[in-house]
Amino acid sequence: MEQRVFQEFQKLIYAKSGIVLREGKESLVAARVSRRLRETGIENYKQYLQFLESDLTGDELVHLLDAISTNVTHFFREEDHFVFLEKILDNWHAAGQRKFRIWSAASSSGEEPYTIGMVCSKALNVQLVDLKILATDISTKVLGRAVQGVYSADAAKTIPRIFQNGRYFNSCKDDPSCFEIADSVKKLVSFARLNLSSPPFPMQGPFDIIFCRNVMIYFDHEVRARLIREFEKLIRSGGFLITGHSESLNGINSNFVAISPSVYQKVAR
Repeated sequence: MEQRVFQEFQKLIYAKSGIVLREGKESLVAARVSRRLRETGIENYKQYLQFLESDLTGDELVHLLDAISTNVTHFFREEDHFVFLEKILDNWHAAGQRKFRIWSAASSSGEEPYTIGMVCSKALNVQLVDLKILATDISTKVLGRAVQGVYSADAAKTIPRIFQNGRYFNSCKDDPSCFEIADSVKKLVSFARLNLSSPPFPMQGPFDIIFCRNVMIYFDHEVRARLIREFEKLIRSGGFLITGHSESLNGINSNFVAISPSVYQKVAR
Protein backbone atom coordinates (compact mmCIF):
# COMPACT_ATOMS: atom_id res chain seq x y z
CA MET A 1 0.00 0.00 0.00
CA GLU A 2 1.46 3.35 -1.06
CA GLN A 3 1.96 5.97 1.66
CA ARG A 4 -0.48 8.37 -0.01
CA VAL A 5 -3.22 5.72 -0.05
CA PHE A 6 -2.49 4.76 3.56
CA GLN A 7 -2.87 8.41 4.56
CA GLU A 8 -6.28 8.55 2.87
CA PHE A 9 -7.40 5.55 4.92
CA GLN A 10 -5.91 7.17 8.03
CA LYS A 11 -8.03 10.29 7.50
CA LEU A 12 -11.19 8.36 6.69
CA ILE A 13 -10.98 5.99 9.65
CA TYR A 14 -10.12 8.79 12.07
CA ALA A 15 -13.02 10.92 10.81
CA LYS A 16 -15.52 8.06 11.10
CA SER A 17 -14.34 6.27 14.25
CA GLY A 18 -11.79 8.39 16.08
CA ILE A 19 -9.26 5.56 15.73
CA VAL A 20 -5.74 6.82 15.07
CA LEU A 21 -3.79 4.55 12.71
CA ARG A 22 -0.19 5.44 13.42
CA GLU A 23 2.76 5.10 11.08
CA GLY A 24 3.90 1.50 10.88
CA LYS A 25 0.34 0.14 10.52
CA GLU A 26 0.51 0.13 6.71
CA SER A 27 0.78 -3.65 6.37
CA LEU A 28 -2.07 -4.24 8.82
CA VAL A 29 -4.35 -1.80 6.99
CA ALA A 30 -3.37 -3.25 3.61
CA ALA A 31 -4.18 -6.79 4.75
CA ARG A 32 -7.56 -5.89 6.21
CA VAL A 33 -8.62 -3.62 3.37
CA SER A 34 -7.55 -6.29 0.86
CA ARG A 35 -10.00 -8.63 2.56
CA ARG A 36 -12.76 -6.12 1.84
CA LEU A 37 -11.63 -5.85 -1.80
CA ARG A 38 -12.07 -9.60 -2.17
CA GLU A 39 -15.47 -9.51 -0.46
CA THR A 40 -16.78 -6.67 -2.63
CA GLY A 41 -15.06 -7.63 -5.88
CA ILE A 42 -13.47 -4.18 -6.14
CA GLU A 43 -10.13 -4.19 -7.95
CA ASN A 44 -7.96 -1.67 -6.09
CA TYR A 45 -7.69 0.68 -3.12
CA LYS A 46 -8.55 3.80 -5.12
CA GLN A 47 -11.80 2.31 -6.40
CA TYR A 48 -12.61 1.09 -2.91
CA LEU A 49 -12.17 4.59 -1.44
CA GLN A 50 -14.45 5.95 -4.16
CA PHE A 51 -17.00 3.26 -3.34
CA LEU A 52 -16.92 4.21 0.35
CA GLU A 53 -17.58 7.85 -0.54
CA SER A 54 -20.51 6.98 -2.82
CA ASP A 55 -22.13 4.35 -0.55
CA LEU A 56 -24.99 6.33 0.96
CA THR A 57 -26.12 3.37 3.08
CA GLY A 58 -22.87 3.41 5.07
CA ASP A 59 -22.93 -0.39 5.15
CA GLU A 60 -19.48 -0.85 3.65
CA LEU A 61 -17.98 1.65 6.07
CA VAL A 62 -19.32 -0.51 8.91
CA HIS A 63 -17.66 -3.57 7.31
CA LEU A 64 -14.38 -1.66 6.99
CA LEU A 65 -14.44 -0.56 10.63
CA ASP A 66 -15.23 -4.15 11.61
CA ALA A 67 -12.11 -5.24 9.72
CA ILE A 68 -9.88 -2.51 11.14
CA SER A 69 -11.00 -2.69 14.78
CA THR A 70 -8.73 -4.66 17.10
CA ASN A 71 -10.65 -6.95 19.44
CA VAL A 72 -8.38 -8.47 22.09
CA THR A 73 -10.20 -9.45 25.27
CA HIS A 74 -10.89 -12.26 27.69
CA PHE A 75 -13.06 -13.01 30.70
CA PHE A 76 -11.98 -11.24 33.92
CA ARG A 77 -9.30 -9.25 32.10
CA GLU A 78 -7.60 -6.91 34.61
CA GLU A 79 -9.26 -8.87 37.41
CA ASP A 80 -8.75 -6.23 40.10
CA HIS A 81 -11.47 -4.16 38.42
CA PHE A 82 -13.98 -6.92 39.09
CA VAL A 83 -12.84 -7.31 42.69
CA PHE A 84 -13.56 -3.58 43.02
CA LEU A 85 -16.93 -3.99 41.27
CA GLU A 86 -18.07 -6.69 43.68
CA LYS A 87 -16.97 -4.65 46.69
CA ILE A 88 -18.71 -1.45 45.60
CA LEU A 89 -21.91 -3.34 44.73
CA ASP A 90 -21.88 -4.88 48.21
CA ASN A 91 -21.43 -1.44 49.76
CA TRP A 92 -24.18 0.19 47.71
CA HIS A 93 -26.59 -2.66 48.38
CA ALA A 94 -25.87 -2.56 52.11
CA ALA A 95 -26.63 1.18 52.02
CA GLY A 96 -30.06 0.47 50.54
CA GLN A 97 -29.46 0.95 46.82
CA ARG A 98 -31.65 -1.33 44.70
CA LYS A 99 -31.27 0.18 41.21
CA PHE A 100 -28.01 -0.40 39.33
CA ARG A 101 -26.97 0.79 35.87
CA ILE A 102 -23.64 -0.32 34.38
CA TRP A 103 -22.26 0.34 30.90
CA SER A 104 -19.55 -1.65 29.14
CA ALA A 105 -18.68 0.97 26.53
CA ALA A 106 -16.27 -1.07 24.41
CA SER A 107 -17.68 -4.54 24.92
CA SER A 108 -16.02 -6.33 21.99
CA SER A 109 -17.23 -9.94 21.73
CA GLY A 110 -18.98 -9.88 25.10
CA GLU A 111 -16.41 -11.15 27.58
CA GLU A 112 -16.40 -7.91 29.58
CA PRO A 113 -20.17 -7.38 29.97
CA TYR A 114 -20.74 -11.05 30.74
CA THR A 115 -17.98 -10.89 33.36
CA ILE A 116 -19.80 -7.88 34.83
CA GLY A 117 -23.01 -9.92 34.75
CA MET A 118 -21.37 -12.82 36.59
CA VAL A 119 -20.00 -10.53 39.29
CA CYS A 120 -23.36 -8.78 39.70
CA SER A 121 -25.11 -12.16 39.97
CA LYS A 122 -22.71 -13.15 42.75
CA ALA A 123 -22.85 -9.85 44.64
CA LEU A 124 -26.58 -9.19 44.33
CA ASN A 125 -29.82 -11.12 44.31
CA VAL A 126 -30.54 -9.98 40.76
CA GLN A 127 -34.17 -11.06 41.00
CA LEU A 128 -34.77 -8.57 43.80
CA VAL A 129 -32.97 -5.54 42.35
CA ASP A 130 -33.36 -3.40 39.24
CA LEU A 131 -30.14 -4.20 37.36
CA LYS A 132 -29.36 -3.37 33.74
CA ILE A 133 -26.04 -3.74 31.92
CA LEU A 134 -25.58 -1.93 28.61
CA ALA A 135 -22.87 -3.22 26.26
CA THR A 136 -21.79 -1.30 23.16
CA ASP A 137 -19.14 -1.60 20.47
CA ILE A 138 -18.44 -0.09 17.06
CA SER A 139 -18.05 -3.52 15.43
CA THR A 140 -21.22 -5.26 14.28
CA LYS A 141 -19.22 -8.45 13.78
CA VAL A 142 -18.13 -8.82 17.40
CA LEU A 143 -21.55 -7.71 18.66
CA GLY A 144 -23.09 -10.58 16.72
CA ARG A 145 -20.78 -12.99 18.51
CA ALA A 146 -21.49 -11.36 21.85
CA VAL A 147 -25.25 -11.75 21.54
CA GLN A 148 -24.78 -15.49 20.93
CA GLY A 149 -22.75 -15.81 24.13
CA VAL A 150 -20.90 -18.90 22.93
CA TYR A 151 -17.14 -19.23 23.47
CA SER A 152 -14.38 -21.79 23.05
CA ALA A 153 -13.64 -23.98 26.06
CA ASP A 154 -10.19 -22.39 26.29
CA ALA A 155 -11.83 -19.02 27.02
CA ALA A 156 -13.03 -20.38 30.38
CA LYS A 157 -9.45 -20.72 31.64
CA THR A 158 -9.39 -17.09 32.82
CA ILE A 159 -12.67 -17.41 34.75
CA PRO A 160 -11.99 -17.81 38.51
CA ARG A 161 -12.93 -21.17 40.00
CA ILE A 162 -15.72 -19.69 42.13
CA PHE A 163 -17.55 -18.81 38.89
CA GLN A 164 -16.94 -22.19 37.27
CA ASN A 165 -20.44 -23.58 37.65
CA GLY A 166 -23.78 -23.78 35.88
CA ARG A 167 -25.07 -20.63 37.50
CA TYR A 168 -22.86 -18.62 35.15
CA PHE A 169 -22.21 -20.80 32.08
CA ASN A 170 -22.68 -24.32 30.73
CA SER A 171 -20.98 -26.58 28.21
CA CYS A 172 -22.57 -26.52 24.76
CA LYS A 173 -25.00 -29.44 24.46
CA ASP A 174 -23.57 -30.97 21.30
CA ASP A 175 -20.02 -29.64 21.36
CA PRO A 176 -17.66 -30.10 24.33
CA SER A 177 -15.18 -27.67 22.77
CA CYS A 178 -17.38 -24.67 23.64
CA PHE A 179 -19.49 -23.22 26.43
CA GLU A 180 -22.47 -20.87 26.55
CA ILE A 181 -23.25 -18.08 28.99
CA ALA A 182 -26.20 -18.97 31.25
CA ASP A 183 -29.52 -17.39 30.29
CA SER A 184 -29.77 -15.79 33.74
CA VAL A 185 -26.59 -13.82 32.98
CA LYS A 186 -27.43 -13.16 29.33
CA LYS A 187 -30.72 -11.51 30.16
CA LEU A 188 -28.94 -8.90 32.27
CA VAL A 189 -27.07 -7.53 29.24
CA SER A 190 -28.37 -5.49 26.29
CA PHE A 191 -26.12 -5.00 23.25
CA ALA A 192 -26.07 -2.07 20.82
CA ARG A 193 -23.73 -0.61 18.22
CA LEU A 194 -22.16 2.72 19.18
CA ASN A 195 -19.33 4.87 17.85
CA LEU A 196 -17.57 6.31 20.92
CA SER A 197 -15.97 9.08 18.88
CA SER A 198 -19.33 10.64 18.00
CA PRO A 199 -21.06 12.04 21.10
CA PRO A 200 -23.61 13.00 22.20
CA PHE A 201 -24.86 9.47 22.79
CA PRO A 202 -28.50 8.35 22.72
CA MET A 203 -28.58 6.86 26.22
CA GLN A 204 -29.85 9.03 29.05
CA GLY A 205 -28.09 7.67 32.11
CA PRO A 206 -27.33 8.15 34.86
CA PHE A 207 -24.95 5.23 35.17
CA ASP A 208 -23.42 4.01 38.41
CA ILE A 209 -20.34 2.65 36.64
CA ILE A 210 -18.95 2.91 33.13
CA PHE A 211 -16.26 0.51 31.97
CA CYS A 212 -14.28 1.97 29.06
CA ARG A 213 -11.13 -0.10 28.96
CA ASN A 214 -8.36 -0.48 26.43
CA VAL A 215 -10.02 1.57 23.70
CA MET A 216 -8.96 5.15 24.47
CA ILE A 217 -5.37 4.17 23.64
CA TYR A 218 -6.48 4.22 19.99
CA PHE A 219 -7.81 7.79 20.26
CA ASP A 220 -5.94 11.09 20.19
CA HIS A 221 -6.22 13.64 23.00
CA GLU A 222 -9.10 15.55 21.40
CA VAL A 223 -11.30 12.46 20.99
CA ARG A 224 -10.43 11.22 24.50
CA ALA A 225 -11.31 14.58 26.04
CA ARG A 226 -14.63 14.70 24.19
CA LEU A 227 -15.44 11.17 25.33
CA ILE A 228 -14.57 11.89 28.96
CA ARG A 229 -16.83 14.96 28.93
CA GLU A 230 -19.68 12.78 27.68
CA PHE A 231 -19.03 10.15 30.35
CA GLU A 232 -19.02 12.94 32.93
CA LYS A 233 -22.57 13.85 31.90
CA LEU A 234 -23.77 10.25 32.04
CA ILE A 235 -22.25 9.05 35.33
CA ARG A 236 -24.02 10.03 38.54
CA SER A 237 -22.20 11.91 41.26
CA GLY A 238 -20.29 9.31 43.28
CA GLY A 239 -20.28 6.89 40.37
CA PHE A 240 -17.19 5.44 38.73
CA LEU A 241 -15.34 5.34 35.43
CA ILE A 242 -13.01 2.37 34.96
CA THR A 243 -10.34 2.54 32.26
CA GLY A 244 -7.65 0.12 31.11
CA HIS A 245 -4.45 -0.12 33.14
CA SER A 246 -2.49 1.49 30.30
CA GLU A 247 -4.87 4.47 30.13
CA SER A 248 -5.26 7.57 32.27
CA LEU A 249 -7.14 10.87 32.34
CA ASN A 250 -3.96 12.90 32.70
CA GLY A 251 -4.21 16.22 30.89
CA ILE A 252 -8.02 16.12 30.71
CA ASN A 253 -9.98 18.55 32.88
CA SER A 254 -12.90 16.71 34.48
CA ASN A 255 -14.75 15.97 37.72
CA PHE A 256 -13.16 12.52 37.92
CA VAL A 257 -10.70 11.80 40.73
CA ALA A 258 -8.44 8.74 40.69
CA ILE A 259 -9.09 6.52 43.71
CA SER A 260 -6.84 3.70 42.49
CA PRO A 261 -4.97 2.97 39.25
CA SER A 262 -7.49 3.19 36.36
CA VAL A 263 -10.51 3.68 38.68
CA TYR A 264 -11.98 7.20 38.78
CA GLN A 265 -14.84 8.56 40.88
CA LYS A 266 -17.04 11.46 39.79
CA VAL A 267 -17.09 14.14 42.47
CA ALA A 268 -19.06 17.36 42.79
CA ARG A 269 -17.12 20.60 42.30
